[in-house]
Amino acid sequence: MNANFSPSASQASLALQANSQRILALSFPHLPTDRIARRRWGLSWRSKGRPEAAPLVCSGKINNAMRLTALDEFAEKLGLRKEQGVAEARAMYPALEVVEEDPAADRRLLEAIADWCDRYTPMVALDGKDGLFLDITGCAHLFGGEKVLLKDILSRLFHMGLDARGAISSSPGLSWAVSRFGQGGVVEDEETERMLMPLPVAALRLEDLTVDSLKKLGLKYVGDVIHAPRAPLTRRFGPALLLRLDQALGREEEPISPRLPVPSLSSERRLVEPIGTEEQILAVTGQVAVSLKPSLEARGAGGRAFELVLFRVDGRVFRISVGASRPIREPKLVAGLFSERLQVIYDDIDAGYGFEILRLNVLRHDPFNEAQGDFEGDGQGEISLSSFVDRVAARLGPGCLQSFQLRESHVPERAVITVPAMESLPARRKEEQGNALPFREERPLRLFATPEPVEVAFAEVPDGAPQTFRWRRLKHQVTKSEGPERIAMEWWIDGDDAETRDYFRIEDEAGHRFWIYRLGLFRENPNPRWFMHGIFA
Repeated sequence: MNANFSPSASQASLALQANSQRILALSFPHLPTDRIARRRWGLSWRSKGRPEAAPLVCSGKINNAMRLTALDEFAEKLGLRKEQGVAEARAMYPALEVVEEDPAADRRLLEAIADWCDRYTPMVALDGKDGLFLDITGCAHLFGGEKVLLKDILSRLFHMGLDARGAISSSPGLSWAVSRFGQGGVVEDEETERMLMPLPVAALRLEDLTVDSLKKLGLKYVGDVIHAPRAPLTRRFGPALLLRLDQALGREEEPISPRLPVPSLSSERRLVEPIGTEEQILAVTGQVAVSLKPSLEARGAGGRAFELVLFRVDGRVFRISVGASRPIREPKLVAGLFSERLQVIYDDIDAGYGFEILRLNVLRHDPFNEAQGDFEGDGQGEISLSSFVDRVAARLGPGCLQSFQLRESHVPERAVITVPAMESLPARRKEEQGNALPFREERPLRLFATPEPVEVAFAEVPDGAPQTFRWRRLKHQVTKSEGPERIAMEWWIDGDDAETRDYFRIEDEAGHRFWIYRLGLFRENPNPRWFMHGIFA
């Protein structure tokens, strides 16, 4: 071999193609009727054969009339079509079975299929009411190549009772067109135009009005539009036509948006024998966590949010999420969080015939602090507190433990907020470094969420503290007072008309100490309103 090797232009082109995206588009033309058939005859009704039954259609109200919205294969063979009137269809075929449509149930089924497709790639996006996009870039070789991958998906969906059609290409537009209007399969980059040209113009994902206008001009197929002058097409149909055409040809980039957050790190175990017990799930989780640790160490990070994904044999997917108050990567700690969570929710998980794939995702990670603790062991208290918070949050939910955090606001009710304890521990460490506002000791120990009205008889001076006041039906005689502390409201939140508050710390004859304020200035309102906002210890 020549040592002075330099890649040619064709080889550079092949390298570029190897790095280009590959998109799998799936369409489900009979999704509503498949959903009904699966419920009636089981998931394997397609592989076992359809029982003797009347053709099935779904109906819904369109333009104030009951029309057909979905048909099964038998109804299509009879010549029925979508948006045909229900009365007309019944007159043609009296034995026709009409079921009212349920878009919400169809959506749930499509989302369940998307969850199932997560076993192939985490980049899964919904496509309208009856389709999915899967970004399989860099994933196909794990399943034996694109053709093997596509065959495996379609075969599995068929045995799950779903009529699915799919195509793989370098652009979502082309995959969508070939899967819905072509023969499906894998489309190589050099075959883009050849596969696209014989398809109808509706394959470009155009509006119905644009499709009808193109047909009236004799432009019925994509091949009629590809080589047509672009300027007249833009003037007549707008930029959407050429945009869709360029997207299908791969000239315009069209990213897909995954329906779920893509994990930063992931590790999984494909099992020869399905598992179902809590002990088995935790054992495999610990093994997967061990394989995930080197990746976290390479990034110098620890996980803060983890997700355990369980793929059941029949296609159903369960997702279990836990969090940590500090970055962790030790397998025992990760498995311990899921142990706490499973003790609460395992009874609600139907293992069925078992889980065949177990995946552990890191949804969020932060830098891992590898500094050595002091010899006195003071750092152990913080670690123990973090472990306690993590265990309780995993068992009872992240919002079960609340803590307080200071905020940059002089308005008392906004200066402190409650946050989950899992989030407050890292923030507290930052506060200890001097990044937070200093706590005002003159603030009351108990602050009311909503200030309560107070009746004030008269004040010592117009802008001074009250001498007596009535609150919660009890009269208080003021013996000591301090103030006022004037606090202006935040105009960017409360508006320019927000009134200023004058706060007073007062003590009554019984020794009780209160924090009250006058709303508005005395010179602007001779009869101001007073409110009780807090009580001192």
